[in-house]
Parts: sequence; structure tokens; C-alpha cells
Amino acid sequence: MNDKTALLIGATGLVGGECLKLLLQEGIERIVSYGHRSPDGFWYDQEESEWVIVLKGSAILRFEDESEGITMNPGDFIDIKKHQRHRVEWTDPDQETIWLAVHYKS
Repeated sequence: MNDKTALLIGATGLVGGECLKLLLQEGIERIVSYGHRSPDGFWYDQEESEWVIVLKGSAILRFEDESEGITMNPGDFIDIKKHQRHRVEWTDPDQETIWLAVHYKS
């Protein structure tokens, strides 16, 4: 039987945190952020590339080699190459920020 899953309905994040749900074993996940930011001094350094789109809410991403953050709003997407160090500087504290992330080998 095929089960239907909604990306925007039933997405609940922890205040000040994140909630991840793997949608497909091939590396597609929904991320719900609520006032989340990466810990001071922490940088993601992933083994796979990641294409990510904001579906709801807003966020600011920052890459280690750039001085300015990138504001992400609904419909904005970015391709993050493997080992491109990055962090979440801010997500909206007043509403959920819902991302769709696709991890892939490059």
C-alpha cells in the first residue's frame, strides 16, 4: 500500500531546535526549524552534496568562506557541495521554517 505524506501538514519543530524526518532512504528529508541556529563555532562539513529549498518560513545560511549570510525565503534553494563548510545562522523564531533537503553524491 502507498502511504501519502504531506510536507507542510503535521510538521512540528521544537522551539529553538530542529526536527528531521527522512522521507526516502535515498537521502530526501524534511527539516523543521523553529528559532534554530547552529552552535557557536560549529560548521557542517558533509560527505555528500545537499540541495535544499525553503518551503515555509525563513532562514539565514552562512558559508565559512563568505562574510555575509544568505537569506532564504519560501521558494529559495541552494546547492551545497560536499565539504563546503556552512552553518545555520538563524531561523524564524515566530514560525516554523520547513526545508526540503536532497543529499546526493557528486
